Amino acid sequence: MFFVNFLFIVISLFWPVQPNNGICSQINTAYKTGESIRYTIYYNVFGLYMNAGKAEFATKESTWDNSPAYTFTATGKSNSKYDWIFKVRDKYESVVDKKTLLPYQFTRQINEGGYHLKQEVLFNQKANTAIADGTLYKTTDCTFDVISAIYAARNINYSNLQLNDKITLNFFLDKELYPSYFKFLGRSEITTRYGRFKVIKFAPLLLKGTMFNGGEKMILWVTDDENHIPVRIETPIIIGSIKVDLDAYENLRHPLSSLLEVVE
Repeated sequence: MFFVNFLFIVISLFWPVQPNNGICSQINTAYKTGESIRYTIYYNVFGLYMNAGKAEFATKESTWDNSPAYTFTATGKSNSKYDWIFKVRDKYESVVDKKTLLPYQFTRQINEGGYHLKQEVLFNQKANTAIADGTLYKTTDCTFDVISAIYAARNINYSNLQLNDKITLNFFLDKELYPSYFKFLGRSEITTRYGRFKVIKFAPLLLKGTMFNGGEKMILWVTDDENHIPVRIETPIIIGSIKVDLDAYENLRHPLSSLLEVVE
């Protein structure tokens, strides 16, 4: 559940105040083909930060049933030095309609601490159903997987949010629809290992897993510009804490105007 929760917090950053408040009729203005965003994951125990791994998100153009589509890929990998503690080699991929940004197909290949899983989900957005491992499940209008939700939600305009507003969302994962929310904590500036940014601050409601207790204890910061990318995430876990920092990016659609100063 480690990488699932990492993906979930990114989803949580951008969802509208009501689950179906225009998300299905949005036009993509936040990203473009060839975009790549990379993160370093740090593990903190007894005040010592260790480079625990990397995560990367990428987008490319594709087709589905002869229709224009995007393919989004997210990968997570633990630092090989610490694989003996908890090895992670995860890959998530979503193929979506280029116009509606709704998913056609979601696949994931998971290797986490010896746990292995391969899964494919096929969505029928008109019938509000999803097929996973040969079984048909009922969904709702405007249902996303954990990857397509990230990219669709980056186009949300959240300029009207008030302090402590709770923003709800639903997504399909592990053969279930998950309702959740994130809490808006205001705007500020933050200095990361990459640089100093203008940011928007949130606290998501986490899924409970093997490393996370769940609740609102995670804090995250997203760029206060048209790209809407996370620059830092901090959360306690069962033992110690985790910090995720922006490491590098390529081919953003808009200038990273929220970046005030680069750390040398």
